[in-house]
Formats: sequence, C-alpha cells, structure tokens
Amino acid sequence: MSYQREFEKKLNIALIGAGSHAYRNLLPALNFLPVKLRAVCDINTELADKTAEQYGAKSYGDTQELFSHEELDAVMICVSPQLHPELTCEALDAGLNVWMEKPPAMRAFEVEEMIRHRKDRVVMVGFKKVFMPATRKVMEILSHEECLPLKSILGEFGLNIPENGEEVLRERQMNGWAGGACHPLSLMLAIGGQVEAVMTHRSKHGGAVCLFTYESGAVGNLHVSDSPMSQPIERFEFFGNGCRVAIDNSKRVTFKKGISFSYGAGTTFAPEGLDSGATVWEPQNCLASLETKMLFTQGFYNELKCFFDCVMSGEQPTEGSLEFALDLMKVYEATLISEDNWVKLT
Repeated sequence: MSYQREFEKKLNIALIGAGSHAYRNLLPALNFLPVKLRAVCDINTELADKTAEQYGAKSYGDTQELFSHEELDAVMICVSPQLHPELTCEALDAGLNVWMEKPPAMRAFEVEEMIRHRKDRVVMVGFKKVFMPATRKVMEILSHEECLPLKSILGEFGLNIPENGEEVLRERQMNGWAGGACHPLSLMLAIGGQVEAVMTHRSKHGGAVCLFTYESGAVGNLHVSDSPMSQPIERFEFFGNGCRVAIDNSKRVTFKKGISFSYGAGTTFAPEGLDSGATVWEPQNCLASLETKMLFTQGFYNELKCFFDCVMSGEQPTEGSLEFALDLMKVYEATLISEDNWVKLT
C-alpha cells in the first residue's frame, strides 16, 4: 500500500456533499489513495468553503458550476440517497465516473435509470460491508472446495422494519431501515449470491425475521433485533460443508472446523493437532498500525481503492456495481411488502 503523496499518477476528483460522514470517514481515506481533491461542493456554501480550504481545493455551491469549471476524472457523492439518482445521472451525463455512498437510491427503478445513463463510465456504490477484511476472509474460506456448498446464512442486525412498507416505498421515505438495511443485505448477497425469494415475518412487539432463498440453493435468515445502535450486536454466521464461519461486530472472524468426535468414547474437547477446532482473526490494538483503524476494518479504504483502481483501468467493478445495487434494492423492497408472503425476485 502507498500513501497519497507517493503516487505518481493521480485522479482529479471532487466531493459532492461535505457533511459529517464524508468529513469523518471518506476524506481521511483519501490519504491512502491515488487522488487529488480538486473541489468540494455543498449547498451549505460555508461548509464547502471551510472543507475546501482545509484540503487546498476549490469550493462550489452547486454541481452545474462545479462541472463547468473543473476538469475531473470522478466525483464522490455523499448526500441523501433521495438525491443520489439525480446527481449521479447529472455527473454521468457530464462524462464523469461516479462513486456514491450507500444506499444508492430509494427505489430499484431509480438504479435502473442510473444504469441507462452509465454508458462506459465506472459507477460504484459504497457497500462497505462487502469490502470489510472480515468479509473478504469469509469469502476466501468459502471458496475452498472442501467448504462447499454454502448451505445457509444466519444474520443478526439491530434495526427495525417499518410496518407501512407500501407507503415508505411510494413516498420514498427515509428511515432507519432505508438507510441501514443495505449493510446486512449487501453482506448476505455478496456471500450468498443472488436472492430468489424473500419473506418477512414480524414480531408483535418489534423486530422481525427476513427469510431468503438463494438461486444457489442456500437459505438465509436475517434476525432484525430492533436493538439500540449504542449496543451493537451484529453477527453473521455462514454454514458450509462441515464448517462454520462467523463475523462478530465486523472485526472478529471465527472459523470453526470441528473436532475429532466419537460419541460416548471421546475424552477431550481439544484433541491433538492443528487441523481441528477454531481459528480466530481480530485486530490487535497494541501498535499504531493501519489494519486496526476503522477506515480499514470497516471497509472504507477497500471500497474506495476498488473504485479508483477501476477508473484507472477503465473496467467496471465486479462488486459494488449498479447491477449488485439493483439486486439489493429489489430485496430491500421485498422486505417491506412481504407481510408473511413470499415475494419472488427471479
């Protein structure tokens, strides 16, 4: 890995939307990427001015002025998802490559509109959980022949699914599920593959279970626990052939290989050798190294690196693409309208 100051070739980029998330998570990640921030654009011109000054960039209050005055390779869009489709299509029509924060839109048909405007430009959505080191490790483990096929996925995530799903979709309402569902859904789609059908079953007292059937034949169960975000209880477990892999709170991966077992005759839970039992990976926060920092553990660096690498090579991303975003939005919509009925997607 290189630092920004070490790259010889850099892309000229602009940031559209200079709010708290962009300032806290996206701009710091640029220190490790081959880019030059040329401009910051925000309808809050005072915020745009202060941010641009800090990074030695120019400031703009609207995108039309930005696109007419700056020669850019790409833009990063970090605003309300209700504005993503309009701003993305505008940037694409201006010939720019686009990275946008999740969620990509409020409805699936809006993603289809972005696909129509894309042409040969690179477009990617920031589904950070797809790019977390923990997720990449699970993908690596489950790529081994002896671990296949993937049989099922069990997820636990602290959100609440609104009951008025039809109204939420019709009016393009922003709520916790609209903003946060893409986190568990993107992870479960990235590893499980394309979803065939969805059903949501609600508790009478809050919380729900979303069931998925995958085209691969696997099944998924997402337990929506309606728990406070101040007490994160994210957990995902993946069941393969004779093995299990779990991700706890994004930063702990446990690979359970099982042990030699003889019912009624075994005398130890820790038999000899290193080929059985469990292996654990987690950050060791004892050094001032990069891999323990949130920018890396949460996937921000990896997703942005993937985008800028694709822009430089002229290739579309295989992960985080608009096609992936479209599949995810269809699953999201199905979770809202299911009401104890299977909703077929393919």
